[in-house]
Amino acid sequence: MNAPHHLELRDICIRLDDQPLVELEAEIGPGEVLTVMGPSGSGKSTLLAYLAGFLAPEFRASGQVLLDGRDISALPAERRGVGLLFQDPLLFPHLSVAGNLRFGMPRATADKGARVEQALANIGLVGFGNRDPATLSGGQKARVALMRLLLSAPCAVLLDEPFSKLDTHLRHEMRRLVFDRLHEAGLPSLLVTHDREDAEDAGGRVIELSH
Repeated sequence: MNAPHHLELRDICIRLDDQPLVELEAEIGPGEVLTVMGPSGSGKSTLLAYLAGFLAPEFRASGQVLLDGRDISALPAERRGVGLLFQDPLLFPHLSVAGNLRFGMPRATADKGARVEQALANIGLVGFGNRDPATLSGGQKARVALMRLLLSAPCAVLLDEPFSKLDTHLRHEMRRLVFDRLHEAGLPSLLVTHDREDAEDAGGRVIELSH
């Protein structure tokens, strides 16, 4: 059983040229998905960048990002324990499918080969381990990217419009897969999107940002 994780955004304020761009206060429990919606320019991507640890220097941020009660606001990105899923799968072209899955695993992971095989079975890609990622369909790449994220053992997940580039018929299927897996893993997650159907399928609270 995975330990339950909690993500708390306490009095977050991100400014540009001393003008508030994003102001947010929220708690996200184990397996919950908080959706942040808003038009282009409302600060969705800036919020994600701040939470992930790579906010551009022209922005200034205050507040606390608490993961399991620990303030991670000042930590570098690689030490935050936060996983990211983007619009593009961003699979490494020089690695096989199995190599991509092994890449993010914690160094101490036992029997990585068996973990990879089980992961491929979990996403319906048995026998795909040696495949070149370039030979996969869009939906297959998205599933591999999701499983690579989960195998990296994050404590929280940020979702940057991960369904926006999928064909319409794949979107609902991928939403269900992603949200079900995050729920099963007990991972607090924050989704930014402009798609109302993403929010509906996520099933959690929705916060609307304005310009």
